[in-house]
Amino acid sequence: MKKIFLFFIIVNITVVVYGQVQEQQNDSISEKFIKIEGDSVFQSSIPLHEAYVFGKLKFSNYDAKLKYYILRRKTIKVYPYAKLAAERLVELNDTLLLIKRKGKRKKYTKEVQKSIEDEFSEKLKKLTRTEGQILVKLVHRQTGNTSFDLVKDLRSGWRAFWYNTTAGFFNITIKAEYDPVNVHEDYLIEDILQRAFAAGKLERQESVLDYEYGSLINKWKGTATKK
Repeated sequence: MKKIFLFFIIVNITVVVYGQVQEQQNDSISEKFIKIEGDSVFQSSIPLHEAYVFGKLKFSNYDAKLKYYILRRKTIKVYPYAKLAAERLVELNDTLLLIKRKGKRKKYTKEVQKSIEDEFSEKLKKLTRTEGQILVKLVHRQTGNTSFDLVKDLRSGWRAFWYNTTAGFFNITIKAEYDPVNVHEDYLIEDILQRAFAAGKLERQESVLDYEYGSLINKWKGTATKK
């Protein structure tokens, strides 16, 4: 029953949140000529992600180490769903801007919901409570909105309140925000994500929230979980 309810919440949340590069030198032009996936553009440089030098993980004790690796497994498992949520949000909003009639907008939203249910229902049903809570936080990381607000925008204030109240029985709050600046566990999640991005284990999607990972490293250095 708990997993079915968790799946019901996550599906509604997810619905709302709908080459190779080569450099060539041109003899007649001083700028570098960059070819990207078959399209030619004139540009003197290409944007790159910040590169971080990760230190070796060190833990204060075995329990801290175990806690971190469990959190890593759960975070890597649910991150793709949060990434999908952000992508769906952009797609959904872009499409709804083109649909003027309220009835057709509602119909389209239901079609998106059914599509997501068909694609991900079995996987989402298998999420644990803690995995569901991490997913709720990562949805906030990727969209800038709490899951409560996203459900409220799609459904109604009353339904969002009902979701949050009922989820509370299972120690899940869809009002949860992602705050790696002030919450140590959220910082650990960010650390896990950045290491996974760098290792190519996860496809990078930048957070829309205002924080800088480099400064977080200095702030949380020497905590009980990781020294």
